[in-house]
Amino acid sequence: MGSKEDRSAELMQKYAGGRSEGVGLPRFGWRICLAHQFEEQRKPFEATDVSLSHMIGHLGLGIRYFKWWYRKTRIEKKAPFIDSFNSIPLRQIYGAPLGGFGGGTITRGWRGEFCRWQLNPGMYTYDTVIENQFTVCLRKNGQTIYQQVLSVERPHKLQSWNWGYCGEYAFYHALYPRAWTVYNLPGQNVTLTCRQISPIIPHNYMDTSLPVAVFVWEIENQNEDNLEVSLMFTLRNGTGSKADQKGGHWNEPFHLDKEEDHISGVLLHHAAPVNDYTMAISAIHKQGVIISHQTEFNPNDMGQEIWKDLLQDGKLDSLPGKSKPTEKGQVTAAAIAATCTVPTKKQNVVEFCLAWDMPKIYFGSREKEHARWYTRFFGTSGEAAPALSHYSLTHYKQWEQKIDDWQHPILENGQLPDWYKSALFNELYFMSDGGTIWLQVPDDLNITSGLSIQKDELPPLPKVLKEYGRFAYLEGQEYRMYNTYDVHFYASFALIMLWPKLELSLQYDIDDEPWERVNAYLIHDTADWKDLNLKFVLQVYRDYYLTDDGTYLEDMWSVCQAVMESELKFDTDGDGLIENSGYADQTYDGWAVTGPSAYCGGLWLASVCVMCKMAEILKKNDEYKKYKDILERGKEAFERILWNGKYYNYDSSKKCYSNSVMSDQCAGQWFVRACGLGDGEYEVFPKSHILCALKTIFDLNVMSFANGTMGAVNGMRPDGTIDTSSVQSDEVWIGVVYSLAATMIQEGLIDEGFKTAEGTYRTVWERLGMAFQTPEAYCEKNIYRSLAYMRPLSIWSMQLALDKMHGRLPSSNCSV
Repeated sequence: MGSKEDRSAELMQKYAGGRSEGVGLPRFGWRICLAHQFEEQRKPFEATDVSLSHMIGHLGLGIRYFKWWYRKTRIEKKAPFIDSFNSIPLRQIYGAPLGGFGGGTITRGWRGEFCRWQLNPGMYTYDTVIENQFTVCLRKNGQTIYQQVLSVERPHKLQSWNWGYCGEYAFYHALYPRAWTVYNLPGQNVTLTCRQISPIIPHNYMDTSLPVAVFVWEIENQNEDNLEVSLMFTLRNGTGSKADQKGGHWNEPFHLDKEEDHISGVLLHHAAPVNDYTMAISAIHKQGVIISHQTEFNPNDMGQEIWKDLLQDGKLDSLPGKSKPTEKGQVTAAAIAATCTVPTKKQNVVEFCLAWDMPKIYFGSREKEHARWYTRFFGTSGEAAPALSHYSLTHYKQWEQKIDDWQHPILENGQLPDWYKSALFNELYFMSDGGTIWLQVPDDLNITSGLSIQKDELPPLPKVLKEYGRFAYLEGQEYRMYNTYDVHFYASFALIMLWPKLELSLQYDIDDEPWERVNAYLIHDTADWKDLNLKFVLQVYRDYYLTDDGTYLEDMWSVCQAVMESELKFDTDGDGLIENSGYADQTYDGWAVTGPSAYCGGLWLASVCVMCKMAEILKKNDEYKKYKDILERGKEAFERILWNGKYYNYDSSKKCYSNSVMSDQCAGQWFVRACGLGDGEYEVFPKSHILCALKTIFDLNVMSFANGTMGAVNGMRPDGTIDTSSVQSDEVWIGVVYSLAATMIQEGLIDEGFKTAEGTYRTVWERLGMAFQTPEAYCEKNIYRSLAYMRPLSIWSMQLALDKMHGRLPSSNCSV
């Protein structure tokens, strides 16, 4: 191993775990040296987005999509919700995103760049704003001895700045919602550790909504002399898009004293045609720390003035007054600096906050104005950035304690593999960075508008919606549809286990904008999809089982009855088992299925099972008998038609692929077990058959695919060759792999479950460099589809399975 690698390895080993010389890092998480290059970066990258080629390969689907795409982009002049002709290119740069749920997010890359922006709801820009940086200045005996931008980049602007930090002397470590970057300043005997904190806290419905992040800088001086150390945080007014140059943007310094804590910073007011916002950079005053600022500077010139200002005395000029609004074509930026003395062989700390305040939003149709959830606590005036900053800088230690209390039992469980601990927490990034919206609801909202439900009616405005708001997230950053229900079915475990009130709110919420446009997906007609109703019923009971919310169950009973009655029409022969219709009428929307099938048939029987259980709980004896009869007939038909002695056939069409081994064939059993059912009176599938099917899937879909190193392929032929009959049968769906692993753990196949999931994690996070942008799918030959996708949140079903093994269930406690 060469000297570069030696330096990187030595630095990472020094801070590998616990506290080392004052620098605290967790032992587990995703870690990478700033000088790292992924294998696929060193040669022409093989992984190309496959959405378009898959659609072309499926001629009917491709033609429908092209007609729709042409009308949307060329006639209506709108951005399509899926644009397979302009897919997001893979950039192996992303780190943990900043911010809570529903207020917008800013993603900081693992090399420190601010590079992915989602301030307007659901709309992403992917511009690296190079002037958004931290810079360090070291002074000894009144003289500056070192000043360096903490970035490995060498941009073509701001060339007066000292760029090109040697990445071999730094590494990044992410364990969401925190991240650490350690810089061992070359030749200076100084180590800096930047700890990045977002307020993502389970069962907390206030702080988790805040659009803020805190940067805690620990400074370690290993010299024989005292040092004066300054850290400067620079930020552009804007997100790097063309809108930054439209003019009318301005900055102003601010100071806020509250409850004996004082902060200072700069507000960056961004005027926009719709959805104005203000960003704030700030630092907290404490003994021995001096805060200074620069209200404005031009980030497009050489940057000489601000660089020399800091170089001269380690402080900024701190001139009072507002800046003038920018002219068209101009851009502006601001800076804040914190200066402290670090004694010899000692440490010191400075703290910064980044906040952004876009309190009221319109969606694309601009029909209604909405207030984000955090405005319930900080107001809708658009002047909350100082208060948000002050609150964050005075409460982040409480956040960290709560994060530690949550994560510690899992991180310290020696029976869990290290990669799993990283995957479990880091995949939660999508909860905030999934185009997430979390809104207040108006008092006159009526969710039952337009619905016809007999007997027990839903309340017009359920208490959980009023008290916890309405919540939605995208199917994916490239598939911009909110609360895509067939996919949320998998992802919902993260919500129900960690923020159960948001899951219940989502279940109740059926109406309003963008909820009014609930069927934006027009590539297929989903009206006859077989899985959507079933997934609703299964989630209703699973959510009741995990929260013990009897009111919720009573409210949802009539809805469940209605959707099950609707589903019964798909049982055309009356044998108690529904049939698919010969096209891709379920979440595998590129994989046709005919007649009784393992996937939809299994979900149907699981749904009938939980209907029996709900009827028993609610003392609905007639309904119990009805569904019990359907269940018994359906179970017999399912086993007779689909069980082949080793596994359940894909479908009953007798086509060449009908006996393929589907990795998701036990989805019904997965949910039955997650609901605490599956034994005795509520056994749906024979345990021996489930075990045999799972072992077959492990042998064929996992171990016979890429030598067991890439997870489970969706479809495998009985002879051990990949099923290539459809555009999705040869894919690996990361979220399905995690749910399959959970199913294996539920049935006692613990080693097989972890082996299955490990291949997917290592493929995405380590080999392909897709950290914090986990895709929906990839194929064996490094082809991927739909970056940053919802379904991988299903990894939390693995944790539920592990908790149930040890007699633990997630708490429904909801502290604010």
